[in-house]
Amino acid sequence: MNAQGLVFRTWRYVCLVLLGLWSLPSAVEASCGSVSCFVVIGSQQAVSPAGVLTVNLSFTHTPNEIPPEGVNTIPFANQQTKQLILANSQVNQLSTLVQTGVLDLNYGLTERIGLQMQVPYRIVDAVGQIGAGAVTNTFDRGFGDILGKVKYNLLPSLRSMVVLEMGVWFPVGDYGYTPIAGQLAESTLQVGRGAFGVQPGFYQTYELIPHRLNQFLSGNIRYSFRNSDGYRFGEEFSVNAGLNLVTFPWLTLTNQVNFRYKGRDNIEAALFEFRPAPFNRAVLLDGNIIGRPVPTTDHTYVAFSTGAVVNVFDFAQVYFIAQVPIYRDFNGNLQQEVSFVGGVTKYFTTPALFKQ
Repeated sequence: MNAQGLVFRTWRYVCLVLLGLWSLPSAVEASCGSVSCFVVIGSQQAVSPAGVLTVNLSFTHTPNEIPPEGVNTIPFANQQTKQLILANSQVNQLSTLVQTGVLDLNYGLTERIGLQMQVPYRIVDAVGQIGAGAVTNTFDRGFGDILGKVKYNLLPSLRSMVVLEMGVWFPVGDYGYTPIAGQLAESTLQVGRGAFGVQPGFYQTYELIPHRLNQFLSGNIRYSFRNSDGYRFGEEFSVNAGLNLVTFPWLTLTNQVNFRYKGRDNIEAALFEFRPAPFNRAVLLDGNIIGRPVPTTDHTYVAFSTGAVVNVFDFAQVYFIAQVPIYRDFNGNLQQEVSFVGGVTKYFTTPALFKQ
């Protein structure tokens, strides 16, 4: 079971776990779920006014646990040895805590065109035990892949905004984590993905009551290309809708519903099946190295997020949002628990690069 998933802003981030199975011929990591917090932060989604640089610093706390009924069908995706190993051993314990700090820069070239860049720093802390295997822990940290965007405001007005955007993920994140000497962690356990990706999306907002109540709707699709190890993460689709209510000039309450669907990952590998006691070994089912979907790496997730944005003496904005799962279908994967996002937004005015 592998997957990812995130984070924030739309956004996201990714929870991954490393497990070793003592009875296999070499150290193999269990493919585990990755989920990021997807919440909408308006100052990140909008096109900044011409010459205005919007700086966001945020931090997400995303715990992931096995479902109450447990799991016992975790596959092992070893991209280093080109093996996909199906398994049916009982998982005794499995959890991953992903914490992500993100620097988000949003700059308005004109009143309609904007540029955005997100630089994440990820910390992955995981523990797990399968069957009679020893308890394994992994702790990794580093800069993740950078997201760059070009945005266009289709409908600028005093009360509304419709933004179309195209994002590109640059594989500059740390990819090469070896928890055991000579043994790469599988792709879903790396801080970066090791491959380019594209992410088209949109953002719409309208003031239902001027300066008091506004609604918003956003969505995006993330497609990752296959990396050099032969691993490709599944497509991710997200849709978010919500309301912002200004209660006092210094306090805005936000409530939103977040939907995310992720398809299965794919790995170029031979197919094995792990046979438990008394065999305790992986048996070859198909030796052809071909693209194979990794079971349990797809999921559907719906959450309700609520929080507040506070203006701090007209100097900056501070926000805090909690995300509570409503519906989770992780297909035997790790599932995201209650998560939190906090951050600060600061605006800087610079001379406009282009005259209107």
